[in-house]
Amino acid sequence: MKFGSFSVLGLMLASFSAMAQTPLTMWVHAGPGPEADAYTAAARSFSAANPDITLRLIKLPEGSYSDQVYAAALARKLPCVLDFDGPNLYNVAWTQRLMPLDGFPDLMRIRADMLPSLVRQGSYNGKFYGMGQFDSGLALWGNKALLSKAGLRLPNQVSEAWNLAEFEAALKALQAIGLKHPLDMKFNYGAGEWFSYGFSPIVQSFGGDLIDRSSFKTSQGAINGDAAVRAMTTLQSWAKAGYVNAASKNDADFIEGRAALSYVGHWTFKDYKKALGDELVLIPMPKFGGTAVTGAGSWNFGISANCKQPQAAAKLMAHLMSTSEILRVSEANGAVPGTNAALALSKHYGPGGALRLYVDQIQQQVARVRPETPAYPVISSAFSEAVNNIVAGASVKVELDKAAAKIDRDLADSRGYPVSMKP
Repeated sequence: MKFGSFSVLGLMLASFSAMAQTPLTMWVHAGPGPEADAYTAAARSFSAANPDITLRLIKLPEGSYSDQVYAAALARKLPCVLDFDGPNLYNVAWTQRLMPLDGFPDLMRIRADMLPSLVRQGSYNGKFYGMGQFDSGLALWGNKALLSKAGLRLPNQVSEAWNLAEFEAALKALQAIGLKHPLDMKFNYGAGEWFSYGFSPIVQSFGGDLIDRSSFKTSQGAINGDAAVRAMTTLQSWAKAGYVNAASKNDADFIEGRAALSYVGHWTFKDYKKALGDELVLIPMPKFGGTAVTGAGSWNFGISANCKQPQAAAKLMAHLMSTSEILRVSEANGAVPGTNAALALSKHYGPGGALRLYVDQIQQQVARVRPETPAYPVISSAFSEAVNNIVAGASVKVELDKAAAKIDRDLADSRGYPVSMKP
């Protein structure tokens, strides 16, 4: 075979180009659907702009995703870039499987524009580990026609939120017009993270919490203190009064008009809007106790400690946190855009948008992230189990005491998760 000088040079350049490629792997939680399509599009746009980096995107089912992350973390086989559900960050960071992002100037500039709730969610032990493209929140969706029929006041901003007496009076009035179970609380989601994310704000509104956040060393007096007992007794009373159907099997109660209120997050907006049209109204989280509290935080991205291409990984993180990519994924999954720049351009979350209330709750400090501790997986499991039993009629104090004992056993076994301890 004959080679001219041009051909030899071409082969050398091709060989050099191949050698110069930087491999990079990213994991995301995503089954088939718009969110998965958004991540695919994000990977393609990054690859087009960075031909020197070979990006491999791996989409894993959400149901088993966290288990796969923990298994890979223990084996030190995490990909360079991965996402994880908000409070799971702390356990992975504590095990020293995540790389602090503080040393990447481009990422720190983006952090300055992130929502404060996401900055707090991504921070652990004085360092910054996770960047969220989007945030979350709880509120009440309402059927305006049914609420008006019951003669109810409809608050539409944080300062106008119902208090507990007004909220319970509303439920009673809705029963009086023929709604057997006027409040949908998404018990069809089943025991799990929804119970922790969705119902811990009620505990916090009353003045309790899932753990003592002053030390993160015990749950005694927090998850089973007087305030938490009052909160969960109140939730149990709603089930006993029939205000809420704890045996609901799907999302149809609110969509089909059997419930006039739905206690849930932003993710139901598209389906609810399609079903109710202009009769759909968004109502701020009530002040069940002394103050209103809503959930916050969601999936966020980090860089694994074993990543051998940290600069390429940081470049990918910056791409994912760009305004265009945040809008792409938040428009796909309906979540709150994670930066002020993206919020300003968002159709639904920008000023005057249909979902702006969720932003107002975050900016007015109604939103609270889940406990920033490596013990969170155990905390969530214990509280979720307690809620499940309480709604079924079990003793509130007994169930919360059991939850506190389970959490404190884990804290004792892990010596309180000291930051100097190497797992």
